[in-house]
Amino acid sequence: MPPTMKKTQLPFEMIYQLIALVLSIILVHLIYVTLIRPNAEALLEREAEMSARGETYVPERSIYIVLRDYEQESCFVLMFWAMAIMGLKGRQTLRERMLLSEDILKVNEGTSILPEDARQYIRPLQALSVDEQQYLVPRALMAGLLRFGSTRNVHDVSEAVKSVCETEADRLESELSMVRYIAWAIPSIGFIGTVRGIGDALSQANEAVQGDIAGVTASLGTAFNSTLIALLISMVIMFLMHQLQLLQERLVLETQGYADLQLIRHMQVRGASV
Repeated sequence: MPPTMKKTQLPFEMIYQLIALVLSIILVHLIYVTLIRPNAEALLEREAEMSARGETYVPERSIYIVLRDYEQESCFVLMFWAMAIMGLKGRQTLRERMLLSEDILKVNEGTSILPEDARQYIRPLQALSVDEQQYLVPRALMAGLLRFGSTRNVHDVSEAVKSVCETEADRLESELSMVRYIAWAIPSIGFIGTVRGIGDALSQANEAVQGDIAGVTASLGTAFNSTLIALLISMVIMFLMHQLQLLQERLVLETQGYADLQLIRHMQVRGASV
């Protein structure tokens, strides 16, 4: 991996993730302050007034009431943050896959690449933009050509390309660690809401014994609503993460196939053939 990639790519991703987190907090909190909590409080106040007057009513299963607690808000913040991270990585992967549809080396059918021709075919790779040179396809082809020029062995070229692809697969896998942590943290926050709600309900047990079960009901609603929302969001995040992993794995496998088709099958050593 070129040193420039470590100096520019990693700080950019760190800054992007921090900005995405801040924007997620602002956006979700704004929606909660202006829409969800005011509507939930209005519904709860109306039900309390009806209960105080002794009227018979059926409590509404409103989405505002289901979403109103802080645990649900935290889960949505993490969801949008994870989506922003996966969106960036998915966009990068799609941009890299676009190179697979191009003939970068421009090797004509029937042309043989000899070890002394390796530097000639490196030039088209060096002519790519700085960003494109950091993509997996050019790096794999570059490693293969450099190995062919130094060892004059086609098998070594295949091993070099495979090594670059395996290293990239490991890197892509490790970069999803934050998304995996978020996918684990979301249901954990939901269970925290469950514990908090059950604790609040138990603290109002005396009132329930005396016939006032409104507080206990509200607290149990908090407990179950937080778990429900957290599990639903976790399912969405896990689905998107698996789709991203599938896209990245296809990039690695297709890069190996591209190198075989566009480069390795054309390589020959004097006195031998591939």
